Amino acid sequence: MADLILHHFDASPYAEKARLMLGIKGLDWRSVQIPWVMPKPDLTALTGGYRKTPVLQVGADVYCDTSCIASELERRYPTPTLCPPGYAGLAHALSAWGDRFFAPGAGLSMGINAEQLPEALLKDRQAFFTHMNFGDFGRRIPHMYAQLRAEFQLLEQQLADGRRFLGGDAPGLVDIHAGFVLFMLRGFVPEAARLAAAAPALAAWDARLRAIGHGGPRELSSSEAIEIAASSTPEPPRGVDPEDPQQFAAGQRVTVTPDDYGKVPVSGELVTLQVTEVAIRRLDPRAGELVVHFPRIGYLVEAA
Repeated sequence: MADLILHHFDASPYAEKARLMLGIKGLDWRSVQIPWVMPKPDLTALTGGYRKTPVLQVGADVYCDTSCIASELERRYPTPTLCPPGYAGLAHALSAWGDRFFAPGAGLSMGINAEQLPEALLKDRQAFFTHMNFGDFGRRIPHMYAQLRAEFQLLEQQLADGRRFLGGDAPGLVDIHAGFVLFMLRGFVPEAARLAAAAPALAAWDARLRAIGHGGPRELSSSEAIEIAASSTPEPPRGVDPEDPQQFAAGQRVTVTPDDYGKVPVSGELVTLQVTEVAIRRLDPRAGELVVHFPRIGYLVEAA
């Protein structure tokens, strides 16, 4: 089986979600460090323009968004599962809650550190996080701390019965949707991290999740990843659902675009359109024939 290749950077909170998935499953993987800001020419060669972090590559198949990455890892390596019994659907649905939990932490990360952050990074994030008002962060700092305290209390309540993880005895996606926020706070918002550490059940859970680790990463250069893609063949397509409400046809030129932020469309030939997944085939001069996969939820599919 082809190597799992994660394109990420160490400080990325969303990349931490993928790293925790790999750790829970105990997988070996190749680590490609990508730039923090645009341009990212080697990553763009693989994705066609998608600019969110992280991206998972398996040969000539490229998986965008941590939701899509989770589903693909679960398909390829079903045990140990990321979705404990009773949480198969809810584990994925709670990704939206994790994004809501993430928002005040992200605001604080940029608001209280604005003077220390490089100007190029701030400009990049302003162009990327178009749903955030960067000029309002300073005024809203007390509010964002209050939001985090409320979220911490919810987690403390969930853990109050002595369970080891949010979904029971085993870790999974439910934990990852919260754990990546704590990861960000430890790195960028020390006061919020101290507030979380003061909640005994939450702090013990966080320590257990961190102890799982990230599996077995080994470094790989971005040029080597492109060579691997160019020498590989994408997996067979999963087909187009004839009952799909949008009624696109296999082979049709379409674009796929995130519907929240980072709204960069990726264009290609439609090869998969299912209830939870869309995938397009594209050609790159360096990486060759690729199939780029996205989750259906949170992405707009339109005729090119």
